[in-house]
Amino acid sequence: MSTAAGTVVVVGSLNVDQVVTVDRHPSPGETLIATSMTLLPGGKGANQAVAAARRGAATVMVGLVGDDGSAEVATVLLAESGVDVAHVGVVDQPTGLATVTVDATGENTIVVVPGANAAMTAEAVDRVASVVAEAAVVVMQGEIPAAGIAAAARHARGRVVLNLAPVIDIDAAVVRLADPLVVNEHEAALVLARLVPGGAVPADEEALAVALLAQGIRTVVITLGARGAVVAEATGTTAVPSPRVDAVDTSGAGDAFVGALSASLAAGESLLDGVRHAVRVGAFAVQGAGTQPSYPTLDDTLPEVTA
Repeated sequence: MSTAAGTVVVVGSLNVDQVVTVDRHPSPGETLIATSMTLLPGGKGANQAVAAARRGAATVMVGLVGDDGSAEVATVLLAESGVDVAHVGVVDQPTGLATVTVDATGENTIVVVPGANAAMTAEAVDRVASVVAEAAVVVMQGEIPAAGIAAAARHARGRVVLNLAPVIDIDAAVVRLADPLVVNEHEAALVLARLVPGGAVPADEEALAVALLAQGIRTVVITLGARGAVVAEATGTTAVPSPRVDAVDTSGAGDAFVGALSASLAAGESLLDGVRHAVRVGAFAVQGAGTQPSYPTLDDTLPEVTA
């Protein structure tokens, strides 16, 4: 992809990831012995900012951490990756924490304690309104309050990338500002069910993307893990396959995808070309352990899609 022509501003979460590896995930009520535990920087917002910066975008992180030792862990790779962290504030709450459990196949479960991220309110976003307004691409996720997302969307003059993960209660008018809305197949079904209570939710991902488009969302991208992604625009839908790789750890792959896509959009690329780039970045990321440390720079060779 080309060097970014515009700035990516990520308004979102910063966490410390407590990554626990296990042979298999426990059943309800079961206790297992883990094989390892590592503390790493994380949070969907921070992950996406690192991914965008490593793919060549001038990137700004807007978020909050606590006045504690975890704040340094949460921000270290942002700074090292070239992300502008001048707008990461400090509040009197603990830095966000995510417990990530990864099994032997690389599949993960994640439980998040929001901490300082819960203070990312409309008022907090209003204080950096000019930063958001100057961005070519504004990126948000569901790990900050809906009011903060709405405020960022209101201030944005550039393209709004909304990764509604997790799916939270948010005004439908805000969701319709997304260009694109980026969700996985499970999140897509939840979003449609909230937009059309009691309505039919298609099982087919392309039909699901079209159904979301019909609700007034400008463009939709549904990520499908190893199967790639579906892109829905007014001109039609396109299935984008992913390279075949051996996954080590799938945690943060979706964030790598969103960050890479945002970098492509900031560089002036089309949505479809951006998604083609993003699936390759996501495939690269799952071959390494952790989230941010596994994201590729422009010097890395991305896996290719083969027939």
